[in-house]
Amino acid sequence: MSKINAPHVFTSESVSEGHPDKVCDQISDAVLDACLKDDPESRVACETLTTTDLIVISGEITTKSKVNWEAVARKTVAKIGYTHSDIGFCADSCKVFISIHKQSPDISQGVTEGEGMFQEQGAGDQGMMFGFASDETEELMPAPIIYSHKIVAELARRRKEMPEEYYYLRPDAKSQVSVRYEKGRPVSVETIVVSHQHTPDMRIEQLESLVKEIAEQVIPAELMSDKVKYFVNPTGRFEVGGPNGDTGLTGRKIIVDTYGGVGSHGGGAFSGKDPSKVDRSAAYMCRYIAKNIVASGLAGKCEIQVAYAIGVAEPLSINVDTYGTGKLGKDSDLEKVVREVFDLKPAAIIKTLQLKHPQANGWTYQDTAAYGHFGREHFPWEKIDRIRDLQKAAEKYK
Repeated sequence: MSKINAPHVFTSESVSEGHPDKVCDQISDAVLDACLKDDPESRVACETLTTTDLIVISGEITTKSKVNWEAVARKTVAKIGYTHSDIGFCADSCKVFISIHKQSPDISQGVTEGEGMFQEQGAGDQGMMFGFASDETEELMPAPIIYSHKIVAELARRRKEMPEEYYYLRPDAKSQVSVRYEKGRPVSVETIVVSHQHTPDMRIEQLESLVKEIAEQVIPAELMSDKVKYFVNPTGRFEVGGPNGDTGLTGRKIIVDTYGGVGSHGGGAFSGKDPSKVDRSAAYMCRYIAKNIVASGLAGKCEIQVAYAIGVAEPLSINVDTYGTGKLGKDSDLEKVVREVFDLKPAAIIKTLQLKHPQANGWTYQDTAAYGHFGREHFPWEKIDRIRDLQKAAEKYK
């Protein structure tokens, strides 16, 4: 029996928008959104650090947009919910340090059309990127990570939309879901872990009851049973949290951002990077391809890998792995289908997914920076609009 089909339990975690690392991701992406709003050609590589009542924003940014970096950071933090000075991190009172300079001209000549030796937009860096999809959930995502996201996202929704009822919830939280698989399919949730920052007067029974209610709401009933084990604030208390409890950094939750440890990860973080950086844009494109392949019925699971060299437009390699679920003779045939249907040059990826104009298309990069970059339908890389093209191209290999 293959490893993928052998009975096993797989665990993934998510973190809330108030987690210190996620605060940093959201600030970095809010800066990116502000730059792209008036200058779609902005080059942004923004890094953020947070700690007790302090935000540090640094990086390489070249933009014609007039951006008040400090105001962007404070607005982002307030939206998350850090608006009280008594918890060690507050949007109004924290210090904000800025250290930003322009993108290196050596990089610019490789990623700006007409400047490089190849005269077309090349990749912003070398590296490999991955995309993944699985038919085990309606979002075509791995079950452990999508349910982990939904738990903390719903906790945050209630905290912000019903503050009188859920007054005891503060912004920082983490979740973890363990799922049992048999014959490659999720059959039951084994364990749910939630640690949530709270007010001093919260009773643990309040949070335990709320977590169980939400878990039963967001996880399909057929996966739940009275045997599910819950661990809610296992240490007993979680009053000190957010950047006051743990220093945050942009790009430190890359497995939370992607597939929860299922499949592979190229190593590059997403947040704070404009779409010329293939760490981000190519990872989005790979998800788009993998999702359309699974949605088309050409595979039950699919992982796409691409690799680039800095300044070079054409990917160095494309690899397709269906984990034995592919419907064609071999995965190398599916690779040929991918090459026929999709253009993986950086400029083509940006155009296909409209990555320079997010707000005009109903989303923002800041939206991506909490609760996962994948599995939410309003992002353009989540569309399943290439099914017929894939099926037609695959006919010759059946």
